[in-house]
Amino acid sequence: MQARLAGHACRARPTSLVRNVLDTTARARGYHNPPSRARTAAKAPPSILASTRHAWTRPTPSILQHPTFGVRFNSTAPGPVQTITRRCLNAAKWFGFLSAGFIASIAFGTFVLFVHDACTYSDAHIDGVPVNPLALHPHKGGPKNLPVVEVLLRDEEDPEMRELSSKPRLVIVGGGWGAMGVIEKLKPGDYHVTIISAETYTTFTPLLPSAAVGTVQARSLMEPIRKIMARLKGHFIQGKAVDIVFDERLLEVETADKGHIYVPYDKLVIAVGSVSSTHGVPGLEHSFQLKTISDALSIRRRILENFEIASLPTTTPEERKRLLSFVVCGGGPTGVEAAAEIYDLCQEDIIQYYPKLCREEVSIHLIQSREHILNTYSEAISRYAEEKFKRDEIDLITNARVSLIGPDKVMYAVKNKETGQFEQRTIPTNFVLWSTGIAMNPFTHRVTELLPNQFHKKAIETDAYLRVKGLKEDGVYAIGDCATIETSVVSHFMDLVDVADKDKNGKIDFNEWEIMVQEIRKRIPMADEHLTQIKDLFVQYDSDADNSLELNELVRLLEDLGKKITSLPATAQVASQQGKYIGKKLHKLALAREKHGGNISTHQSTPTPASTPAQLPRITDEEVSKPFKYFHLGSLAYIGNAAVFDLGKFQLMGGLAAMYAWRSVYWNEQVSSRTRALLMIDWIVRGVWGRDLSKL
Repeated sequence: MQARLAGHACRARPTSLVRNVLDTTARARGYHNPPSRARTAAKAPPSILASTRHAWTRPTPSILQHPTFGVRFNSTAPGPVQTITRRCLNAAKWFGFLSAGFIASIAFGTFVLFVHDACTYSDAHIDGVPVNPLALHPHKGGPKNLPVVEVLLRDEEDPEMRELSSKPRLVIVGGGWGAMGVIEKLKPGDYHVTIISAETYTTFTPLLPSAAVGTVQARSLMEPIRKIMARLKGHFIQGKAVDIVFDERLLEVETADKGHIYVPYDKLVIAVGSVSSTHGVPGLEHSFQLKTISDALSIRRRILENFEIASLPTTTPEERKRLLSFVVCGGGPTGVEAAAEIYDLCQEDIIQYYPKLCREEVSIHLIQSREHILNTYSEAISRYAEEKFKRDEIDLITNARVSLIGPDKVMYAVKNKETGQFEQRTIPTNFVLWSTGIAMNPFTHRVTELLPNQFHKKAIETDAYLRVKGLKEDGVYAIGDCATIETSVVSHFMDLVDVADKDKNGKIDFNEWEIMVQEIRKRIPMADEHLTQIKDLFVQYDSDADNSLELNELVRLLEDLGKKITSLPATAQVASQQGKYIGKKLHKLALAREKHGGNISTHQSTPTPASTPAQLPRITDEEVSKPFKYFHLGSLAYIGNAAVFDLGKFQLMGGLAAMYAWRSVYWNEQVSSRTRALLMIDWIVRGVWGRDLSKL
């Protein structure tokens, strides 16, 4: 009781110092009345309470009890206007912080870029570069007595390059997807690498239709090969392969100055691609193709030139209609994407900057020999693309074959659905894009002429390890569009029987058939999907039901099995996977030879005792790698502000969302961060300012 009274007394009699502190705090916090000694505060009159409650000031004070000193004083809550004002001030404060941070980030980034740019300039003078005399004056040799380039100009620039000059010589012919895949997976120091290409850059070919109409710039799809080779300390020769001497391991190259040289090799990768198939159609010189940057720029010039001439008042209606008629021959991904890009150009840019009469007269025709476009995709995707093109008023001509291409027209034969007869029709046009099938280029054809057992009409045949068939020694590979993996099983008939026929009775029982199946899978991995029910297959071809396959029964089985195997498509995806497979395998071979102390070249200007071929360890591809197996990651195509994805069991078809997904895939597949940045900038520029309509 006394303690309670003492506490009450303490609370009731605060000192003057405490009261002054409380008075100051109350005023700072907006309390109306100063603290009072009284235990109860005087109530305000009703009129004051009412006016205060509805005023745009703080509402009526509420009574607060100080927890320590027992004094009570009145407080007020903020009004609506003050609350809104405080929130706006807080938002402005945070907006200011974010804006200042953003501006500061830009300023700092700009400063860093200027500093980096300033560091890129150099006044250093290079003098006394060591060069091997053989690099300046190569000796001549080979069947044609041509200069043999055993030493290159950079081989003795520094100790690392000098060491690489003694490594096995890896020569890669071509600069496309296959060649880039090999380079990507090689490790520095594995080989003395030389790449030979007619162009000094590699091209991202899937976006060539976009470059042909200015959606992206051609420069954004190009990366210099010398920059890519810098990681490997490799060499580049601009030229094209024209002949080869397999016995002496010499590759004949026509250089940029039209001279001819021999380039020696220990390992050779042929990745020269293909050319468009003519299908015997006359007049292809009047058409465009879309395989290179030059093709894309030529197409762009012709399209813009046609619109400029069509915009002249002196152009007749018939001539204007011919100029603005665009014909695409081929309903595959390239043809479909080209037609879609031309439509987008007309719909989004031409209509804004050219007379609307020109847009009205535009007609786009797509001629396809099959019943549907994108016939290698699922039926649902083909149907979706056809419906999209019909909505865009793109003329789809299916079941038709081009018979003639002239300077001012295209003639084609189309099957009449009612009569079943082919009818000849003509489209007046000044623009034809030819995109139908592939054929051998001259060097591929030359290789097949020099080798036995090369019977394919369109490509070099290889085994499951991508080695060129018909050679006695390993070391020559072919990948990409210029090559095809053999699918004939019966051609291995004798080898398969030798492996499987354990009792040598000329018959194959089921146990021996299981051994043979394993050997077939090893030699031809693409047959694996057709060998899932080997028991049923055995019973099906055992015509006399004696639980064994006679040789004639086995031949029939292997022939039918080979007919079911389909060749891999000539796509960038296949070439890239094959190139990466070769790159990994060559790295493993280099490691294995290093382990045996023999990773040196057979072509050296100053041979050493360790560099003779007899002392090189013979390590086969089978020892370091498995046969190549293709994994299909899906197919995609752009169809005009929309895209389609065929991912096997899953298909994606849609508008802008699918188009952005399509862009994301191709953006990720770029060969360098530089081209990624340029490609992103091009898409932003197209969205903000439209396509570039300058005729270069």
